[in-house]
Amino acid sequence: MSHDLPEGITPVQLAVIESVAPNWRHDPYRSYDVLRAAGPFVPGPMDTQLVPRYREADLIMQNPDWSHAEESELLHPDSEVELPGSFLWMEPPDHTRLRGLVSKAFTVRTVENLRGRTEQVVADLMDKMLAQGSDGTVDLLEALAYPLPLTMVCELLGVPAEAHEHVRQMSSGIARGLDPDLLLSPEELAARTKAVHQFTEFFTELLAQRRKQPADDLITRLVQAEAEGARMSPTELLGTLLILVVAGHETTVNLIGNGVLALIRNPDQFAALKADPDLAAPAADEVLRYDAPVHLTTRTARKEITVSGRTFAPGESVIVLFGSANRDPEAFVDADRLDLTRYAAGKRANRHLSFGLGLHYCIGAPLARLEMETALRAIATRVSAFELPQDPPPYRPNLVVRGMSELHVRVVPQEQSR
Repeated sequence: MSHDLPEGITPVQLAVIESVAPNWRHDPYRSYDVLRAAGPFVPGPMDTQLVPRYREADLIMQNPDWSHAEESELLHPDSEVELPGSFLWMEPPDHTRLRGLVSKAFTVRTVENLRGRTEQVVADLMDKMLAQGSDGTVDLLEALAYPLPLTMVCELLGVPAEAHEHVRQMSSGIARGLDPDLLLSPEELAARTKAVHQFTEFFTELLAQRRKQPADDLITRLVQAEAEGARMSPTELLGTLLILVVAGHETTVNLIGNGVLALIRNPDQFAALKADPDLAAPAADEVLRYDAPVHLTTRTARKEITVSGRTFAPGESVIVLFGSANRDPEAFVDADRLDLTRYAAGKRANRHLSFGLGLHYCIGAPLARLEMETALRAIATRVSAFELPQDPPPYRPNLVVRGMSELHVRVVPQEQSR
């Protein structure tokens, strides 16, 4: 934290500012330390209360009396374009109805059937990455972190391969646009509007194609459910696709990038992973806790609720800080230490909050875990070392979906075939 405080600014107020400031995106955790020390609730922007501690975050996110439906209006009150309605921003019964239409595609059993394809995609990407450049230097985000989840979610939905890059560009504009409007420049607001229009046009056409020519993909199943009487409006259908695309790859890009960066900075843990590649599965959850790809969500009280001695009136909103709660020393032993065995079999640790809790638990969690586990296992068996020429690497300005803009590394391959 800065030592020279601007006149009239308290350390807590500075921590609030720095926790959302783009130039602190590489390390918000020191600000989170200050916020947690200040109390269970800290006055935040837009007349909200920040929730920096694990206990209160856990209680609020599990309680259905806290609604998520107001987030779009809270963060984007002056938006020129309405983001298509997603079940992410709904409550029962609409949330239950729409989530139920897509949930079968993301069960643990269904996703496990994608393991072979995930391993093949990762192997192909690793082959290309390890062959790039005479000095072994690559942008790991471009080489692995972006194409893996993008390929998987596009194939799952039924997006043609030649359109994957177009989907990525649209998704990037929308992901930045998920940040509060007050943090976005006019150019970024215009880019969001353009991306939403492009998304609507592209997927409306793809939906029409699947109505005429069904295929073995999720878009076809949604179209067929619509035809069989499932109450899903065109806006709801587009909104469902939007959240599946954006949440289905933007967050996993950051998860993979954050995980590799954490391994580089913690060589003892990288060595442990290489010694036991089966740590890849619990390591995925530890990275989700240690450096979450999504750092916040909102909730609004539906009725009068008291949490940790503070009473919230109906309509009052909070911003739950995942990233801070996941580093709360009251909830996690050595909270600031990366420990790939924290979630290993036989260990007892509090669940991280990075996938949410309750009604809004991340529907894509099994797929994200599979992709991260597969990537880590391949890295453990095929990479001897990473060298990082720039630390910290540059970060995107995004607040909600937080991650690096690039991660240039020199890759030293293992002297063995996979």
